[in-house]
Amino acid sequence: MKLCGAAILIECLIEQGTETIFGFPGGAVLPIYDELYKRSDRIGHVLTAHEQHAGHAADGYARVTGKTGVCLATSGPGATNLVTAIATAYMDSTPTVFITGNVPQSLMGTDSFQEADISGITMPITKHNYMVTDVRKLADTIREAFFIAATGRPGPVLVDIPKDVQIAETDYVPATGDALIPPLSASHPTVQLRPVGAALERYKLRVEPYVARAVELVQNAERPLIYYGGGIILSGAEQELLELAERIDAPVVSSLMGLGALSEANPRMLGMLGMHGTHAANIAMQRCDLLVAIGVRFSDRALGNAAAFAPNAKVLHIDIDRAEINKNVTTTLHITGDARTVLGLLLPRLEQKEHPVWMHQAQSMAEEHLTNDLFEPRKILRTMSDLAPDITVATDVGQHQMWTAQHFPFIRPHQLVTSGGLGTMGFGLGAAMGAAKAQGKPVVLVTGDGSFRMNLTELSTIAYYQFPVIVVLFNNGTLGMVRQWQTLFFGKRYSQTTLDRGPDFMKLADAYGIKSVRVDNVAAFEAAFREALTLGAPYLIECMLDIDEMVAPMVAPGSPIDSFCLN
Repeated sequence: MKLCGAAILIECLIEQGTETIFGFPGGAVLPIYDELYKRSDRIGHVLTAHEQHAGHAADGYARVTGKTGVCLATSGPGATNLVTAIATAYMDSTPTVFITGNVPQSLMGTDSFQEADISGITMPITKHNYMVTDVRKLADTIREAFFIAATGRPGPVLVDIPKDVQIAETDYVPATGDALIPPLSASHPTVQLRPVGAALERYKLRVEPYVARAVELVQNAERPLIYYGGGIILSGAEQELLELAERIDAPVVSSLMGLGALSEANPRMLGMLGMHGTHAANIAMQRCDLLVAIGVRFSDRALGNAAAFAPNAKVLHIDIDRAEINKNVTTTLHITGDARTVLGLLLPRLEQKEHPVWMHQAQSMAEEHLTNDLFEPRKILRTMSDLAPDITVATDVGQHQMWTAQHFPFIRPHQLVTSGGLGTMGFGLGAAMGAAKAQGKPVVLVTGDGSFRMNLTELSTIAYYQFPVIVVLFNNGTLGMVRQWQTLFFGKRYSQTTLDRGPDFMKLADAYGIKSVRVDNVAAFEAAFREALTLGAPYLIECMLDIDEMVAPMVAPGSPIDSFCLN
């Protein structure tokens, strides 16, 4: 059958299992929105207040479901508004497809109205991107985009479609089964897949010498430590991670993006590593004699002083992305491959080990939580956890993000939705919307007054769609993390960080028809949070905190991770 390019796009999205598009219309995508209207009984759309937050919503949707998120925006400023969302997804390896319209090809290069070379702009922050110049290639391009976004190390793919391609007609053949994934040409980036069948047998033969050496390293270790990241969650290797920890009798530490893959209720779990990592995690890292790093990229916030990182340890690094190997930490041995596949080859060959002294040492380094009468973040977060231990938690970026990572005990994968690599203030509300849309049940957004100012326009979106997003707003009247650095490293010169201005968040919530309450004690917070959980609608809880509340522990940038400047 003959269809126009816009119709082919929507049909291909439906083919790929897309249930919801997050977006914002404009002139260069009007044909697409017209075809979307005609198929509104088969695919949904969420209209956001800003394209950036549509991108974050698609990102949040993907993080909690494991499916590829989809975002749609018009040309020019609509497309450039997506750049931060695309970069966020890229840094955190989120499978997303960003679709933009563009001016007709006949106008390209003429500085026409709302023209921008979005494929050129986003080249460094996408896994791959396309400009479709021939409607006959559109269907296969969309199918390829989904395939590339979701395979190997996932990431964002951008597809830019000029308006004339949207309008042009061609024959469209629906695809099913294997035809949903067209053969990739030699011009495409290498896509690493989880090997199966004959490919798995070939992979086993190739990595056999490395697996044998890995077994030897593990068997000879006296103080092994497992450090894992978001790659465990992306590969679905949570059970293999637990089996490995038990088999080699090792404590476990996590990156920010890995939290939840191993329940924090597990006694082996020492918490998050790095600048704001736990004492136990950081000290264990510096004392181990073998570091088994899986699906983690050794970011600077985790390493501190790279030269002094894990000084006594041999390093075994397992990661699907060869570019991460020996990039920031020199390995003793590395195995490139999907975490679940590699652990599946390694586990049957490992003997049961016992390290009672090392385990006792590692667990004894956990800090005790003192009790007092102050209204402080850890009490808020523990109250949240006590009332809703399984709830999905999204965050923005800043002090509240680190408090959440430290004090909310994550018990399952996909439970934390946060911007790790790019550190995007303004990420949280969009991501929480996407997560709430995907799950159809309450999601908590923990945010700060600085971050919330960057995305509060999306209160209109959660109010309109009645997304059950519970906004827990930590209001300390400042850009808290920046102020903390100014206190510790810049002689308390608080340059442009005090937020002594509006809005009144209670009045703002009321303007959107959202119920809200301001609290300054744990009992009041608990009552409000209980109500929010049962309401099934947007709810804002403003928590009034001291301006000088700090995130502790903290390691100064560039220092060894066991050298704490704040305890």
